[in-house]
Amino acid sequence: MKTLVVGAGRLGTQIAQVLAAAHNDVTLVDIDDDRVAGLEGRLPVRLLAGDACEPAFLEHAGILTADLVIATTGADEDNLVISLLAKRRFAVPRVAARVNEVENTWLFDENWGVDTAVPAATPLISLIEEATGATDTVALLRLSKAGVDVIETAITPQSRAAGRTLADIVLPAGTVVATVVREGQPTVPTPGMRLRPGDELLLVSHAATEREIHAAFQ
Repeated sequence: MKTLVVGAGRLGTQIAQVLAAAHNDVTLVDIDDDRVAGLEGRLPVRLLAGDACEPAFLEHAGILTADLVIATTGADEDNLVISLLAKRRFAVPRVAARVNEVENTWLFDENWGVDTAVPAATPLISLIEEATGATDTVALLRLSKAGVDVIETAITPQSRAAGRTLADIVLPAGTVVATVVREGQPTVPTPGMRLRPGDELLLVSHAATEREIHAAFQ
């Protein structure tokens, strides 16, 4: 699935990381050049800086062949414009948009090109599930096209994995750590990364259950 994620804040980068880990073709864009530059080499996605409210930039970002557009900026007006352009001008099959202000929820409908409106407080996995149209949830999410589960776990001071490196953790067969979110920033995991309380991990697995993942880290 070819996906264009607009907004490289915490939510947008996590969505991009999870979808890329499930072998989707992901492009992540943001208007802030410095933010995009700071993510170079940290995410397995195509990164672009520019204004996604401009049709010419959206074309440059590959929207003409996108299967899914997810607008996750912190400005509702931008998310609405991006959704409208995606659906009405570029005929993107599926468009999801984040609603930052509750009072604006009524605007996020088919009139603005939004297939799925997701409140800002919605958990990450639920947002991805809504955006991708996946309905066969196992653990936190099953990306049906990829045939994998995405399972989330958090490291606390009481976790057995706290203070240990990823290389020290015995994972179930067919399971990889897709990203470690530390202090709000997604990080490409390495075997030598030492886990800290507060770290949030997203794992991709073909077979492991949520219980098995919990046992490995908690």
